[in-house]
Amino acid sequence: MKKLVPDAQGIFRIPPFYYLHILDQSSNITRVLTGPTTFVRQVKLKHGDLEVRLTGEPFPLYPGERLQEPVTKLRAVPCDTALRLQAVQDFKDGEVDRLALDQWLFEGPGTYIPRVEVEIVETIRATIIPHTPHTALRIKANRDCKDREGRSRVSGEEWLVSKPGSYLPGPHEEILGSLTAYKLNNKVALHVVANQTFTDRFGKKRKTGEEWLVTEKDTESFIPDVFEEVKESVSVTVLNNRQYCVILDPVGANGKNQYGSKKLVKGEKEFFLHPGETLENGNVQDICILLEDEAVVLRAILPFTDGGVQRNPGDKWMVKGPQDFCPTVEMEIVSRRKAIPLDANEGIYIRNVKTGKVRAVIGETYIYNQDEELYSKELPENIEKLLTDAQNPLVGREKLRGNKESREVTSKPRDKKRVVTYQVPHNSAVQVFDYKTKVSRVIFGPDLVMLGPDEHFTQLSLSGGQPKRPNVIRTLDLSLGPDFMTDIFTVETSDHARLSLQLCYNWQFEVPEKDSPTYKRDAESLFSVPDFVGDACKSIASRIRGAVAAVPFDDFHKHSARIINNAILGKNNSLYFPANRLRMTNIDIQSVEPVDQRTRDSLQKSVQLAIEITTNSQEATARHEAERLDQEARGKLERQKLSDEAEAERARKELLELQAVSAAVESTGQSRAEAQSRAESMKIEGEAAVDQAKLAAEAENINARGELNRISSARKSELDYLKSTNELEIGKRQKLADIEAEKFRAMVEKLGPENIAAIATSGNDNQVKMLEALGLKSTLITDGSTPLNLFNTAQGLIGTLPQQ
Repeated sequence: MKKLVPDAQGIFRIPPFYYLHILDQSSNITRVLTGPTTFVRQVKLKHGDLEVRLTGEPFPLYPGERLQEPVTKLRAVPCDTALRLQAVQDFKDGEVDRLALDQWLFEGPGTYIPRVEVEIVETIRATIIPHTPHTALRIKANRDCKDREGRSRVSGEEWLVSKPGSYLPGPHEEILGSLTAYKLNNKVALHVVANQTFTDRFGKKRKTGEEWLVTEKDTESFIPDVFEEVKESVSVTVLNNRQYCVILDPVGANGKNQYGSKKLVKGEKEFFLHPGETLENGNVQDICILLEDEAVVLRAILPFTDGGVQRNPGDKWMVKGPQDFCPTVEMEIVSRRKAIPLDANEGIYIRNVKTGKVRAVIGETYIYNQDEELYSKELPENIEKLLTDAQNPLVGREKLRGNKESREVTSKPRDKKRVVTYQVPHNSAVQVFDYKTKVSRVIFGPDLVMLGPDEHFTQLSLSGGQPKRPNVIRTLDLSLGPDFMTDIFTVETSDHARLSLQLCYNWQFEVPEKDSPTYKRDAESLFSVPDFVGDACKSIASRIRGAVAAVPFDDFHKHSARIINNAILGKNNSLYFPANRLRMTNIDIQSVEPVDQRTRDSLQKSVQLAIEITTNSQEATARHEAERLDQEARGKLERQKLSDEAEAERARKELLELQAVSAAVESTGQSRAEAQSRAESMKIEGEAAVDQAKLAAEAENINARGELNRISSARKSELDYLKSTNELEIGKRQKLADIEAEKFRAMVEKLGPENIAAIATSGNDNQVKMLEALGLKSTLITDGSTPLNLFNTAQGLIGTLPQQ
């Protein structure tokens, strides 16, 4: 009998035909289990425990067991990655004792095998610190630990890691952020401030709140430390050779700001402003380039010596061009001045600030010095208005007449620093009074008035309107005339008839001669009467009232012009006012109207009656003249009718005579006309035959001449053709001959005279050479038919015999 044995997991596998007795110890009951089947023995559970099972045989879960997690692949930790692990209970990890809540890293590459005593807090990936741009990581310790370099760190401490490559923070480290380095060059620097006392990377001890500048000379790239803060980026200050600047509170040799001091820097130069330094006026300033007509006013703010001259604070002086000027720190520029060019008719007011004296500079180019200033001359408001209102001469005339509708054209406001000028119109005068010297002067136009510092215009307030009202017209110039003015006033006759008169006066001033010894007094007398218009009108109205009051209405109505002229002009035909040299030359009576309504109605009725009588008289005269003209026209018409009838009878008589002559001619001229017509017909036919024969002969002659011309043309054309053909042939042969000659000449030139001579003698030369080759000294060759003279042939062939 085979005994069943359980496997390592306590599992009984019962094959067929086997059985197993099972005792339940809790109930003490035995039961039989027959195969084939599998029986799992019950085990004791460890409640609350966990177990990690790795690769092995498949296994069942015991009753009470459950999977905490599904089957999971083991975690592969790649390179630059780590798992932050935390112990959930005390245990021994190899040679290291782990306490509960301890944390450590499992760094890759590797495969992490989980344990029940350890839990994974998080996965940490390394942070890459690039080579370019220069970057650093800001690290913070969450508890006391050691960093990657083995340095002890306390909880809350911060530091930088700037080594290029990958950085994996420790279990108690936290990456606060990444810092990129500031690139420094000759154009940019950094303003750095210390948050607490420390020693920087350059070995300098920095105190809390200390500020300094980091430039390219210190480092090309800068990453602020944890105790440093970059306040701002500082741009380079560039000065060219025409610029300068003043630095306030400059940094001294000890590296500290010298508060209250100034430093002058001239170009060409480049520099950075250190912390605490500022530029005066906030920017770089240009060197003052003074032209020939420019200058600057300077004021000393510190005592110093200027070219041997001692300058004390508050002193002012002027530097004139042309030159380049750069102020030092001991002085300041008060103002920059430019010469003011002045024409002969222009000027400015200058006041000395030390003495207060004001003077006028006219007609020259002037630049006022450090003790002078431009003076603004104030004028009364009414004078200012009269000066700034540019008046048209015609508008001004209407204004003098008191026309309220006169239009004024205004110009721009006056420059108070310029000399006050006024253009005196033609035939006008202006009075100017000097309140300092108490002297006045009168200027006659056309001229230009230029006021001195203490001079003012004399304003004229004249009466205007109709009737005249005072202070209507305000003006600076006095018109000298001749001109006219109109006034309306009321008079009363001796019979108490009140009349309204509208009179127009022609007036003019008598201008004194310049050579006169009393010229000045006479000229000033023109302005002695402030309102010459109102004064003259009142005086004239008074004279007229006195004259009209002595006559009744009827006499005045009939002789008003004579009465008024006598009352005003008198026997001299003029009225003269010696106080202001005004003279009235003529009076125009424009209207005379009664003031009382009843008088006006009576006068109107009498005028209407006179008009009606005059109208009736004119109508009767016109009617009588019309009747006379009608009778004359009728008589002329009858005479014309009789003459026309006589003329008609004479014409009838001439007509009858012409009719009788025409009948006689008609009876005798018919036969004559027929004969004449036949003769004319035969004559015409003969002349036509003769003309026809002439035309036929002429036609034959034309045909013969045409045929002759045709034959002549044909013969001429044939001759021309033959001639041109022969000429072409001759030209062709001539050209061929020229070509042959040119060919022969070219051949001769190519061969040369030596070659031609050699060719010509080549036969004989060959024979001579052949005979020489045969050893013959001489030979004679002939054809046998030509006789030869051999008498002298042997001469020379045989040597001369010696004489015996």
